[in-house]
Amino acid sequence: MVCEAESVPAEIKADRGWACLKLQGPFPFSETGILSSFIGPLAANAIPIFAISTYDTDYVLIKEEFVEKALSTLRKAGHKLIE
Repeated sequence: MVCEAESVPAEIKADRGWACLKLQGPFPFSETGILSSFIGPLAANAIPIFAISTYDTDYVLIKEEFVEKALSTLRKAGHKLIE
């Protein structure tokens, strides 16, 4: 199960400390390589991720200690970051 950390009771064991990046969609199923173009540069720079895809949006979770490196890497790869 994936949810906001604030929604998990303190006594529940959980892997905390993730930041979530949303790939602005929707993306048609006929378009290929969208997620790959996003996570490829991260993998090339040894940034671990956890990806979640829904029917119209992709999310990439990154451990908090890698967020700054990930954002810098994505900018260098030509991705436009919207805050």
